[in-house]
Amino acid sequence: MAVKNRLHRSELAVPGSNRRMLEKAPDAGADIVFLDLEDAVAPDDKEPARANIIEALQTYDWSKCAVSIRMNGLDTYWAYRDLVEVVEAAGDKLDTVLIPKVGSAADVLFVATMLSQIEAYKGFRQINIHVLIETAMGMANVEEIARTCPERMEAMVFGVADYAASVRARTTNIGGANPDYGVLTDTDENGVRGYHWGDQWHFGISRMVAACRAYGLRPIDGPFGDFNDPEGFRAAARRAAALGCEGKWAIHPSQVALCNEIFTPTEKEVSLAYRIIESMQQAAKEGKGAVSLDGRLIDAASIRMAENVVRQIKQIELRGGIGRG
Repeated sequence: MAVKNRLHRSELAVPGSNRRMLEKAPDAGADIVFLDLEDAVAPDDKEPARANIIEALQTYDWSKCAVSIRMNGLDTYWAYRDLVEVVEAAGDKLDTVLIPKVGSAADVLFVATMLSQIEAYKGFRQINIHVLIETAMGMANVEEIARTCPERMEAMVFGVADYAASVRARTTNIGGANPDYGVLTDTDENGVRGYHWGDQWHFGISRMVAACRAYGLRPIDGPFGDFNDPEGFRAAARRAAALGCEGKWAIHPSQVALCNEIFTPTEKEVSLAYRIIESMQQAAKEGKGAVSLDGRLIDAASIRMAENVVRQIKQIELRGGIGRG
């Protein structure tokens, strides 16, 4: 069965064509590193990138993170060779395969079948599947995709750049805000109207998150293009976390620490979670279904949210650090 409890706070993208970045990737501090054969690799570099990734998987110590490859899209002739060459050579080092531009369940089933055959031939353990929801078709079929192949499916990622292109959205920065997407307030007593920016990606992320939670997958937010804008990245990551995402892509090593910071519960959140659990346990002994804590009602839903926080922080502690204050 697919691993359901792996940490996904930070997923670092590493181009397979960049040998120097491949060497540094295992020590970047990311929960997951995905070695990219798709958009970050030019067409003429696809085959050398496969060789680089195989060498990196076989040479470096990946024990500090989970490791994945992003294969090329199934609409290209590179895709099947990515699976055959990389997985046959180094599939025992892989935790997942990331499928781009997934549009239907058939895409997932094709890759799952290929992986099953390679695993049986080579005697490898199971390799899980991540999918990128980054097209209009993928979003239209997101629930169908989410319930496909539960024995392998682990996570979904919102691929904002290709999604924007697919739906012809107007955007100024990959994963960022657009000042044209906003609302105008009514006139105040001075005749002034305010303008409030909105989040044009709210629908897409929310729909993907709901599909993930319905079928036991991990929802991950995709890239934020301006790696020289840490505050913009923080804002996008906090928005994704507020909507239920468990992590975010890092397209530059400097974004890894930001991901780990934002998607790690704070000490205040952890403390409150433990207090909620203790209060509800006491309420259960007294035959109560709900109690007041710090002047606020807590009930069965409160304890479920608190348990989520406690489970996550225990995972992070097992990795050797909390990551934020």
